[in-house]
Amino acid sequence: MSSAQTSNASAAAGAAGTVEMKLEVVVLPVADVDRSKAFYASLGWREDADFSTGSDFRVVQFTPPGSQASIIFGTGVTGAVPGSIEALQLTVYDIDAAREELAVRGVDVSEVFHDAGGVFHHAGTEGRVPGAAEGHADYGSFASFDDPDGNGWLLQEIKHRLPGR
Repeated sequence: MSSAQTSNASAAAGAAGTVEMKLEVVVLPVADVDRSKAFYASLGWREDADFSTGSDFRVVQFTPPGSQASIIFGTGVTGAVPGSIEALQLTVYDIDAAREELAVRGVDVSEVFHDAGGVFHHAGTEGRVPGAAEGHADYGSFASFDDPDGNGWLLQEIKHRLPGR
């Protein structure tokens, strides 16, 4: 291996010496592509693509503001049941402002909550305690909403990331 190849391989390696991998796309199962497209556009997300090769295959891609990862949904892109995705997480700096923006856009978003266990949210609505985590502690405050098919989203407030994140 040449020194240039070694340098490139090293640059691609993460801190633990493994190849760097970045989450790029999450595929969402939806029943009605146009309804989902209208919903995600209403959130203010950027539409990156809408490609079709016929009535049996269509790919629509949206990216949340500030995100490096996107979502894809469409026709013929997944065999998963529409609405079967739970707890997709969006990190926000200000949970109250993010929740308010979604509400203003017509989204049925939950009130801000924190988890009874104080570590991470439980599945479903179990363990939800009304209000933000004490002092709006990072990683502790959440709000939730669903897309028209029931794919579940969570907002999580993080102002200061843990070391290494």
